[in-house]
Amino acid sequence: MEETRRIPKAFKFLNQPNRDLTIGSISQNIWVLAWPMMIGNFLQTAFNVVDMIFVGKLGAEAIAAVSLSGMILMLIITLIVGIGIGTTAMVARFIGAKEYSQANEVALQSLLFGGISSLFLAVVGFFFSETLLKMFGAEVKVVEMGTDYLSIMFLGSFTMFLLFLGAAILRGAGDALTPMLILMLSTLINIVADPLLIFGLGPFPRLEIKGAALATVLARGIGMLIILVILGKGYSYIHISLKNLKLKFNILWRIMKIAIPGSLQMLIRSASGLVIMSIAVLYGTYALAAYGIGLRINMIVMMPGFGLGAATATLVGQNLGAKQPQRAEKSAWMALIYYEAIMIVVGSLFYLFAPQIIYIFNNSPEVIQEGTSFLRIVVFSYIFLAMGIVLHQSLHGAGDTVPPMTITAISLMGIRIPLALFLPKLFSLDTTGLWLAIALSTVLEGSVVAFWFKAGRWKKKKI
Repeated sequence: MEETRRIPKAFKFLNQPNRDLTIGSISQNIWVLAWPMMIGNFLQTAFNVVDMIFVGKLGAEAIAAVSLSGMILMLIITLIVGIGIGTTAMVARFIGAKEYSQANEVALQSLLFGGISSLFLAVVGFFFSETLLKMFGAEVKVVEMGTDYLSIMFLGSFTMFLLFLGAAILRGAGDALTPMLILMLSTLINIVADPLLIFGLGPFPRLEIKGAALATVLARGIGMLIILVILGKGYSYIHISLKNLKLKFNILWRIMKIAIPGSLQMLIRSASGLVIMSIAVLYGTYALAAYGIGLRINMIVMMPGFGLGAATATLVGQNLGAKQPQRAEKSAWMALIYYEAIMIVVGSLFYLFAPQIIYIFNNSPEVIQEGTSFLRIVVFSYIFLAMGIVLHQSLHGAGDTVPPMTITAISLMGIRIPLALFLPKLFSLDTTGLWLAIALSTVLEGSVVAFWFKAGRWKKKKI
């Protein structure tokens, strides 16, 4: 980046050297981006956990209301993630090509589209929150509480859109530290605001479940304002200007061509997860509990991969913009090697200590037995899971999102679900067959995405 940033005292935490990710040590560039993203993923999880802890003190109905609302909000998050993928890919490509004005324009259009989309969702959500919750067949009390929570979340959805997209813009420009610091602040604000607004501590009114929603919107809103100031004042790598503010559909279409397959990929993954859960239900409560625990353990394992994958997406995009496709490819493979090393160590520990790990979550002998079986089967697919996470995101960074979507659809809908239905019955494997279906489809997905990435067609992708 060639320009010097003038940063006021309040934003001195941004005073870090402008790092050109298209030169220098690839390994160092990976970790400069990856570690803040790993912490950011952890903070995002903490954000959600904090809400659930405080809401849980209001009773089972409140937990159910927030959980149902979360399933509906996941659709919005899927849309935002898709737009974020397209935004990061395009910003990274233009930054790598040193076309800063183009990167600034993409950033502005992404935020403008996100703001307009959130206004539409605010209106729809405010009037139809109750109807959406009733579709799940929840009890009257749960619907009432959920409506209070969900309508506020919909009205404040602009904070989620603009905060997430602002972070995607900065990451595309190679700045992963600033979004992490802002998310850290938002998480701390949420931790403080939750009990104040939920339980009415001190001068604050007792708002119960409404307070949880308001605390979340407030925390995200403050983070959103900070990130907009950073982008608007040029305190970071991107400087947006409100001059001639209008939608430019040619740029939006380029973003959405990348975004739509990315969003569909997330929807496919979520839908397949629900189907597998419904299959696990057929084998009883213990199997369902073991599957739920297994999913949470897998999410812990995947967090470093998400950080390394997101770092690679930025590196791939910027190096393609700089006309260095070989460096882009090397960045992806190197990040994958790091993650594979982590997976081998973690997988070995999980295999050896599976019963003890499951016991942390549940001490029922039946759940421990089923959970141990799950872990000791799926750990053999971890090296392929690593391929899927890192290389899928590398392709996203190149703007090549249709192949990852297609590979995910075939692996999960075409392979995992049929195997999950037939393996347990054909060979009388019961839940062992279900766990094998998950592992085998993961092996297939990782292998195919590695083959596609190695073929290199993504290097010629125009965005």
